[in-house]
Amino acid sequence: MATPILDIRHLSVQFPTDTGVVRAVRDISFQLLPGETLAIVGESGSGKSVTSLAIMGLLPPSTQLLGEIFFTTAGESPTPVDVLTLSPDQRRAYRGGKISMIFQEPMTSLNPVMTCGEQVVEAILLHNPLSQAEAYQRAVDLFREVRLPEPEDKMNRYPHQLSGGQIQRVMIAMALSGNPALLIADEPTTALDVTIQSTILQLLQEIRDRRQMAILFITHDMGVVSEIADRVVVMYRGEVVEIARAYDLFSNPQHPYTKGLLNCRPRPDRQLNRLPTVSDFMQVSTSEAGEVHIISQSEETVATNPRFAPISVVDRENRSQKLQHHAPLLVVNRLTKAYPVRKGWWGRAADFKAVDDVSFEVYPGETLGLVGESGCGKSTLSRVLLRLVEPTTGQVLFDGKSVFEMNPAELRRLRREMQIVFQNPFGSLDARQSVGSALIEPMIIHSIGSSQQERRDRAIAILQRVGLDASAMQRYPHEFSGGQRQRICIARTLTCRPRFIICDESVSALDVSVQAQVLNLLKDLQEQFGLTYIFISHDLNVVKFVSDRIMVMNQGKIEEIGSAESIYRHPSREYTQRLINAIPNAKLDEIDDRQSRRSPIYAS
Repeated sequence: MATPILDIRHLSVQFPTDTGVVRAVRDISFQLLPGETLAIVGESGSGKSVTSLAIMGLLPPSTQLLGEIFFTTAGESPTPVDVLTLSPDQRRAYRGGKISMIFQEPMTSLNPVMTCGEQVVEAILLHNPLSQAEAYQRAVDLFREVRLPEPEDKMNRYPHQLSGGQIQRVMIAMALSGNPALLIADEPTTALDVTIQSTILQLLQEIRDRRQMAILFITHDMGVVSEIADRVVVMYRGEVVEIARAYDLFSNPQHPYTKGLLNCRPRPDRQLNRLPTVSDFMQVSTSEAGEVHIISQSEETVATNPRFAPISVVDRENRSQKLQHHAPLLVVNRLTKAYPVRKGWWGRAADFKAVDDVSFEVYPGETLGLVGESGCGKSTLSRVLLRLVEPTTGQVLFDGKSVFEMNPAELRRLRREMQIVFQNPFGSLDARQSVGSALIEPMIIHSIGSSQQERRDRAIAILQRVGLDASAMQRYPHEFSGGQRQRICIARTLTCRPRFIICDESVSALDVSVQAQVLNLLKDLQEQFGLTYIFISHDLNVVKFVSDRIMVMNQGKIEEIGSAESIYRHPSREYTQRLINAIPNAKLDEIDDRQSRRSPIYAS
């Protein structure tokens, strides 16, 4: 077997705080081979990103690091170097030159006041003895290598002028500027559409093979792991609980946490009433001495649980047809939202139609899934429906009343009936406002409850309904996890007693297990309160699980609309088929075939 390019031995990472020492990573060890893609998977807080930052030397100076991180450069007589022992100057030479990193949020990693070309040229000059002209040409070549369209033009563009997928390609080009032997990719596709995600994953694999570069790929998405990984490291609470070849991990997972991660994501080949979560596969208890004890449940026990009983295609179709026998709650007629766009300095303004002549209905108690790539008009449509954005033309009727003809008083009353849950829960909550205040405020605005105590009691009851307790009332948003914050946002919408809720990418940024919990919660709340949803997402697996019907949008128009099963199994449009094909979910034989072709090391 080849000499590992990365050899981590008994690494522990600790952060001193006012209340004690936090052990983020606990005595982990693993190796990464040259040309290999090793995936580190786990939920938020498992230690994935902290491990990568330790390798890069990007942790705060107060961090306590124990163990060894050996990096071996290529050559006739490779010599392992413990990067933890390097001086700051030596570490800077390694960072970017031998080891590079792609971060999850490329927009926050780029300088908004420098062009993309200037930033890549700067990185090239830092690690290569080239002239300014040579560095410029090298940057253009890198843009071409990562398949950016019109690379010369993109050199002069600022980050805000590019799409999410294009910005990520700029980050990849910057990471490649020093010709590194190891590329660390920290959740590089989490916020991207499935089609863009698919092209980025394919691009990384092509670059890896062309440059004979190793990749450490950090993610919580097991579907992505199945598409790209040779081997997998599973982390839980700062510890490595399982290391295996990708094929072995998917065919025969050993640890209950791994089994939970594999089973809590919606699958296209089966439809369940509820999704299992990690807690269904393992119960965790902590002793007074801090020891963690895990009680596991077998997959057979979980599979036979009536809560996770499968739903037949016939039953789903019958439910969808039954719902459509009622009068629609929401009717949209020929809705258009256009923005004037000026072409050229002296050019005439032309209209860009974000929503283009859209018509559809939503029935009481139904979930209409809305899917499409970024820029297709999904979020614009949701804001026009709620009249957060004024339309250009068209009509929206809610319970028979025209939304666009309402006066301010009528519109305020409508706000109680129609609510929205946004993608970013932290951005949706006031950081200076306690959770209790955030929940009580809408009740005061809409005159719900006769006293402060009645409103407080109602807020606590709703918090408990979404899986939080009364102690959350006194806490602030930063004191909660992402999944808990999203539950708080859902609770806030429920305080107004709405009939209709738009969920705009409300689970896209969540870990798979937390995502499963929120999806189960939304279905339970729909059943209990008779809610009607429009569920917006770019993840067709998630949309298929939660929706009765699916509407596909592309460039502001509706491509097709139909029952969830018919859209998924028999799409009528090529665009829909392309979205389905881009979903990362490699089968076992595909994983085995890929690894057999990659290297004899990974063959069965």
